[in-house]
Amino acid sequence: MMWRRFRRSKLALIALFYVGVVVLIAICAPLLTSDPNNVDLASRLRPPDRTHRLGTDDLGRDVLARVIHGARVSLSVGFAATAISLIIGSFLGALAGYYGGAADWFVSRVIEVVLCFPFLLLVLAIVALFGPSFLTVMIALGLTSWTTEARFMRGEFLRIREMEFAQAARASGARDARIIFRHLLPNAIAPVLVSASFGVAAAILTESALSFLGLGVPPPTPTWGNILSTAQQHIDYAWWLALFPGVAIFLTVAAFNIIGDRVRDALDPRSE
Repeated sequence: MMWRRFRRSKLALIALFYVGVVVLIAICAPLLTSDPNNVDLASRLRPPDRTHRLGTDDLGRDVLARVIHGARVSLSVGFAATAISLIIGSFLGALAGYYGGAADWFVSRVIEVVLCFPFLLLVLAIVALFGPSFLTVMIALGLTSWTTEARFMRGEFLRIREMEFAQAARASGARDARIIFRHLLPNAIAPVLVSASFGVAAAILTESALSFLGLGVPPPTPTWGNILSTAQQHIDYAWWLALFPGVAIFLTVAAFNIIGDRVRDALDPRSE
């Protein structure tokens, strides 16, 4: 049912196809391009040509290879950070919504404390404390973006925990863990998955911003953000350095947002 509603949007199908292609290219990056860190000073800052389809950077490295390999890092950070936030948020939200009382009060206060601080400020603080690296960025994004999933999950559990099927499960003597994971979670996960789609887009964008500022995945590992960081020094005469990674970030973030919008509409019967 959801897929039938989803596929009615041609734009959403195009976005889904684009994401699939980008993920496939990222997985096959070592087979598609040469080493993105190969330095060729004789070919530095060359515009796009037959040899280097997207040109070269200030060290003569192939921009196409770096953009493709950068997709691996940016997508990996996006998916991993979203998975971390999804696990933490779903767990805490489920506890708060199912048990209520002190558990609900405690989780709600933790959410409020986290939301008191600007998201980017928290991420920057964690990265500055532990040093920029792939693992640090991934964990920092995951640990600071779980509140949305927690609030969605809490709200859904509060709504469905008193429904007949949940009461029947409790009356049959089922354990809390079985009720939560077997009966409630499958019926509460839909809005959280929609949030996760937007979360991937936000994580990719934030990782790019951190790398642009020099606080993301450190060079020479290519990411879309640090390619843009290099481009700012040569923007006046090497337009290709900023254009191609910028377009990649824009299209990928837009695609995940379009998918999230359409999934949300597909899950809502009132959208018919």
